[in-house]
Amino acid sequence: MKKYPMLMRPVSKEIIWGGDKLKREYNKTAPFDKLAESWELSVRNNEMCIIDNGEYAGVEIGTFIGRDPVAILGSNAEKYDRFPLLIKFIDANDKLSIQVHPDNEYSLEHEGELGKTEMWYIIDAEPGAKLVYGLTDGCTVEELAEAVESGKTEGKMCYVEVKPGDVYFIPSGQVHAIGAGILIAEIQQNSNITYRVYDYERRQADGSLRQLHTEKALDVIKVRSEDEINAIRFSVPCESSGEILCSCEYFTSVKYKACSELPIGLTAGDDSFISILVIDADNAVIMSDNFTLPIAKGESYFIPAGTGEVVIDGKAEIIVTTVN
Repeated sequence: MKKYPMLMRPVSKEIIWGGDKLKREYNKTAPFDKLAESWELSVRNNEMCIIDNGEYAGVEIGTFIGRDPVAILGSNAEKYDRFPLLIKFIDANDKLSIQVHPDNEYSLEHEGELGKTEMWYIIDAEPGAKLVYGLTDGCTVEELAEAVESGKTEGKMCYVEVKPGDVYFIPSGQVHAIGAGILIAEIQQNSNITYRVYDYERRQADGSLRQLHTEKALDVIKVRSEDEINAIRFSVPCESSGEILCSCEYFTSVKYKACSELPIGLTAGDDSFISILVIDADNAVIMSDNFTLPIAKGESYFIPAGTGEVVIDGKAEIIVTTVN
């Protein structure tokens, strides 16, 4: 089986709050105007990325992995009963619903799917753009429940102004929402379970309100301090020459910057595959054994476990994610 850096053809998602920045600035295509999410590494039924280069061009990534899951995903992935990650670009032209994700135990019991811990890397943000990150200081889940009942949910949210380069780690149970004018890279567990707490009474194209999941949301919301969140975010030891964005139970993500004088060297060993998300690139290439390919801003690459040394040369900024 030939192993090489595999360019992913993403899965596009149209949602009412999406914009056109991914089309305008990141070379994404979609048959609709509001491209809210581009799923850059997705191995899900009916939401499957396709290999877009090399010997396996045109093959669904899930089909390729199915040839030898352990050899392709690495030993760290053996403990998972499905592909462990979902990686996206998200363009919030309007604000997202205020929401929360359950942990594995609750989600498996109530939804039959894993819960979700995730991380946001802020790629771009309009001046003054904010996101929701937890509850106001001192607010309890009981007080939030009272606010929801009285229609005052927004008043209990902690709003944080963001800028490019910021990182927000969102463990299961953390209330959150992306605000308008923010473009992010999201690395998460492979789950699509979301409980909406509040959606500003927005109506969909057919005039209906989007479903809320208030009771379940209140069941799973957790109030944590910054120290408690960071203890989860950096719970797995990690050494890297790049900027460690997070190294939690499920994944490690590291940001690297390359230039011609300082290329990035990565090794895809037998323990984990590598995901490379290209945040920016200019006259850059990705190279492995007998393989060289130009890379561009907005692209995503899957590097099978056991590929060996991979080098990014030229000017580039990338997020590299592996499974723990």
